[in-house]
Amino acid sequence: MSVDVEQLYKSFGELADAKENAKQHPEAYKTIMKGTKGNASTKRLAAQFISRFFKHFPNEAEEAINSLLDLCEDEDAEIRKAAIKQIPNLCKADKQHLSRLADVLAQLLASDDESEVSVVNISLNGLFKLDAKGTLSGVFAQILGGDEDVREKAIKYLCTCLKSASESDMNKETEEYVLAEAKKIMEDVTGDEFQILMQGLASLHHLQTIQGRQQMVDIIAEQMNLEDEFKVSDPDSVNRISQCVGMAMPLCSRNVHASRFVNYLCQKVLPTLTKEEATNGQDTKESSPKDRKLELMKQLAEMSLFCGNGTNIIESIEPVFEKLLEYMPLPPDDPESNGSITVNPKLQFSYVECLMFAFHQMGKHKADFLTSEEAAERLKDFRLRLQYFARGLQVYIKQLRASLHGKSPSQLRSEPENQIKIVALKTCNNVNTLIKDLFHNPPAYKATVQVSWKKPASPTTVTKPDEAKARKRSSTGGDGVELKKKTERTIYRAPGGKYSSNISQRGAFGGRGRGRGNRGGNRRWSGGKKF
Repeated sequence: MSVDVEQLYKSFGELADAKENAKQHPEAYKTIMKGTKGNASTKRLAAQFISRFFKHFPNEAEEAINSLLDLCEDEDAEIRKAAIKQIPNLCKADKQHLSRLADVLAQLLASDDESEVSVVNISLNGLFKLDAKGTLSGVFAQILGGDEDVREKAIKYLCTCLKSASESDMNKETEEYVLAEAKKIMEDVTGDEFQILMQGLASLHHLQTIQGRQQMVDIIAEQMNLEDEFKVSDPDSVNRISQCVGMAMPLCSRNVHASRFVNYLCQKVLPTLTKEEATNGQDTKESSPKDRKLELMKQLAEMSLFCGNGTNIIESIEPVFEKLLEYMPLPPDDPESNGSITVNPKLQFSYVECLMFAFHQMGKHKADFLTSEEAAERLKDFRLRLQYFARGLQVYIKQLRASLHGKSPSQLRSEPENQIKIVALKTCNNVNTLIKDLFHNPPAYKATVQVSWKKPASPTTVTKPDEAKARKRSSTGGDGVELKKKTERTIYRAPGGKYSSNISQRGAFGGRGRGRGNRGGNRRWSGGKKF
């Protein structure tokens, strides 16, 4: 039989007056629990009073918890929110029920009512302050075994929680528990979920060391499936590789090597990227094959900076060099041309910049690649290509400079066409610098260039990847950035011209619909298919 508000207040008064002896009045507490069966007013009061005196009645704990959880499923949203707010209070004196209650709250994240979800978040945060590991164990339970809509919300909550947690909230043992559980999630994960999880894990304090970053790189390498063959015709395979390499890049440094990624890109990805795809002129949509290919080559170029002592990437120099030759034509056979530019070759400056930069970085680790006796013909052929390409390059640089001459600073900054030409000029100057270095006798690997698609680091930007903490934003308004943030890239579309073919801008890889189907199956990286 339900009770009314007057009976609830009477029972409340009896327990409040008894203070620490409240446990001697179990009937009063049972009356309060019956209030969860009454009208809206008694339900809201009952929720408050149940949590208020919960610690005094351990023998009634199960019934009290179930009564409060019944209110969390009430048809009235205000009653649900009132009950959800009280859940952390059940654990303040005794945390034995905390993990179970965190599990329940994680399920409630799937609510369509934003205000209710906000209350759930607040209650979960309250439990997290009491016991981080216990709370996260409840959240992980829903991620690993909950419904589809709950999983998505629980992952987002987890990562938000990790980003805001302080060292006092989570000790090393808890962080190691989180990392172990996250690895279980990654056994069956979508591309979006993987990115969100990695962002959350990057906030763990014990991973802010060289060893920690190495663990993160290992996780990404495992997700890439480096033993698998690369399928250039499969957009999801391309997306997975591109996104994983992009996530690993800011973690790599002189002490955290990128050799595994470089080897995979050189030995399994490059051979599948045919030159014809870049020049067929058929791809005008975002995320076209040639855009994806150019992105992969840019990533190879950037990763080539972190090969350590180079011993692990020696076998990858050959495929980079062979791919570079595909984009560097030989002079025409006409003896009267004397190697001059007399035809209209399609010089792919963006591709050549990526491949030549990577070769230049990797070649220094095997200086005899072009100078050994066996490589004499290779060097002769390469010099002919370098010389011929350099002549076409000079013509195009002259055209670009002429078109930019006389432009005001405001015109250069504001007009998209001028911006494209500026990046194109930087691309050409980079290639020109690298050609001069490689044309030395013997070829040299000393020149330093900043790849054209990356903006130069500002004076206040952290440039040492192995520093434990990033420089804070200066008091004078400088643009300091955190260590974890990647340098922003500038995407280059080479303008149409006599010596250059158009290169479409890279389209962002779109998100994917769920379509997970049954929970036991593997999930597609993107596109809603299995992967």
